[in-house]
Amino acid sequence: MRMDKTMAKRILPGGVIGVLGGGQLGRMLALAGRAMGYRFVTLDPTPDSPCGQVSDTQITAHYGDEQAARELAKLADVITYEFENVNAGVAAVLERESYVPQGSELLRTTQHRLREKRAVEAAGVPVAPYRETRTITELREALAEFGVPCVLKTATGGYDGKGQFVIRGKDQAAEAFTALGSGEVELIVEQFIDFERELSVVAARSPGGEIRTFPPAVNVHVNGILHTSTAAPDHIPDEIAGRAREMASRIAEHLGVVGLIAVEMFLKRDGTLYVNELAPRPHNSGHYTMDACNISQFEQHLRAVCGLPMPEPKLLTPVVMVNVLGQHMEPLLRWIEEDGERGLPDGTNVKLHLYGKAESKKDRKMGHVNILTDDIEKAHEWIASSGIWMESGGNRK
Repeated sequence: MRMDKTMAKRILPGGVIGVLGGGQLGRMLALAGRAMGYRFVTLDPTPDSPCGQVSDTQITAHYGDEQAARELAKLADVITYEFENVNAGVAAVLERESYVPQGSELLRTTQHRLREKRAVEAAGVPVAPYRETRTITELREALAEFGVPCVLKTATGGYDGKGQFVIRGKDQAAEAFTALGSGEVELIVEQFIDFERELSVVAARSPGGEIRTFPPAVNVHVNGILHTSTAAPDHIPDEIAGRAREMASRIAEHLGVVGLIAVEMFLKRDGTLYVNELAPRPHNSGHYTMDACNISQFEQHLRAVCGLPMPEPKLLTPVVMVNVLGQHMEPLLRWIEEDGERGLPDGTNVKLHLYGKAESKKDRKMGHVNILTDDIEKAHEWIASSGIWMESGGNRK
């Protein structure tokens, strides 16, 4: 649903913002919004959720509980969602009965990889070649067309590398097809892009159509999970950064986004950019904005959904964001206890953000660190040598 300018409301500080989802993104939204004077209520099935810890109220219920969603609507002046796997049917109910400026159609689109890719193409933005795959025969036909490697994905439910199988030889077709459900779920096969870098751009759009984009980040994934995001004035050529931001703007406009949308891209060595995935919310690769920009992605999102003016984002310092997973918590806390500055290069400032999760599990996102630096090369060298991120494969930029 495209937000009509006449339907938009201005929610002033002091109002109550409802958040569907109580994870770390909701937590950081609430922390940013509290500084602006807003109050928060969140709905999440986990008691004492990360967002619930910093909200005025938590409704503890499943995302598909329509009665709980209506209770959220009664308490909130505006409702937003913090991750795209929120029940789209519940979002549709709330859209009819309360004020959800993001709408439910964007959720429906981004929850399904085929719909998402078709929407990106309709915006005039290129995606990697792909085919819908219903049978093992169609998969083998796609492999014959695209060659290997290829990536087989579920159309729904995938994140952090889940729901994917990289097919490196045509003899793996049956194994991949079986691993992802043997056609019981919708599948999509994508041509593997031999990319030089992975980029992402976070864009914000207001109900009135105003668009602001954050500087692109260069991302490194390890085992399908984001490891680092780097933003620096000279890290991406200006022409490529400009094209990436323009592509994100076109997608935000075409989809009628209100709030944030993160656009992940592949950059080929010849300068070609392909869109890989969309996320209609704050994004892990935008966490660098919390300490390195004049406005964070979280404040910009709240400004958009509340109908407030959105400043033009500016990068104030080069920055490297590195994720803290469950296996990193013990060495990180030991580093803090022993010194908290050991090995840091001169001109480097480390900002720690932890999410308040009760249990550290392997590969679970527990927090992140923003490294503000005069020299991103030295920041990456410190990440590799600190001993905190040993399982993440060292210095990958």
